[in-house]
Amino acid sequence: MTEVKAVLWDFGGVILSSPFEAFARYEAEQGLPSGFIRRLNATNPDANAWARLERSEVGIEEFCDLFEAEAKAAGHTLDARDVITLLAGEIRPAMVEAVRRCRRLFKTACLTNNFVAGERSSDTLGVLELFDVVVESSRVGVRKPDPRFYRIACDELGIEPREAVFLDDLGVNLKPARAMGMTTIKVDEPDQALTELEAVLGLPLRD
Repeated sequence: MTEVKAVLWDFGGVILSSPFEAFARYEAEQGLPSGFIRRLNATNPDANAWARLERSEVGIEEFCDLFEAEAKAAGHTLDARDVITLLAGEIRPAMVEAVRRCRRLFKTACLTNNFVAGERSSDTLGVLELFDVVVESSRVGVRKPDPRFYRIACDELGIEPREAVFLDDLGVNLKPARAMGMTTIKVDEPDQALTELEAVLGLPLRD
C-alpha cells in the first residue's frame, strides 16, 4: 500500500454540520417536496445556477434569479436568499481536533465548493488556518467532482493522488477522487468516518 502523505477534507458536511438537515426543515416549513433542493442541485449539475455560482460565473443576484427560475420550472417556488442562509452549519469540534492531530504528521488540505459571500466568522477563519492548502471552487474556477479540482489540490501539496486520503459527505465527489487513486471516506456519521480514518492512518484522532 502506498504511504499516505496527506489528508484532504471537505468543509460543509464534514468540518461543518451538513446543510441537508436545514434544507429538509426549510422544505417542510415551505410545503416543498422532501429532497426538492437537493434534486434541483443535481439537475444539470455542471451548468445549473448552483454550479455557476460556485465557479464564480455569476454573482449572488443573478444566481437568485436563475435558481428561483429553476425551481419554478420544476414546479415549485422558493426564496433563493433563504436557501443560501441554510448553508451556515455548525463547526464539529471532533473533526477540527482530528485535523489538528493529522497536521502533525501529514499534509492537510480543505477542498470546498463555495461561493464568494460576506466576511467569514472568526471561528471559520480559525479552522481554515489549520490547513496547509485551501482549494475553493469560487477561486479556482472549477468545482468538485471535476477531476481538475483534485489535481489542483495535489499539485499544491506536492503529492500524487494515491498518497492522499479524502473525506467528503457526497459520494458523487468521492468517485472521481477514488478513480484517481485516492483513498476515500464517506462522511455520513462523523464518529464512524473518524474511526475509518484512524484505521487508514494508524493514528488516534480522539481522546
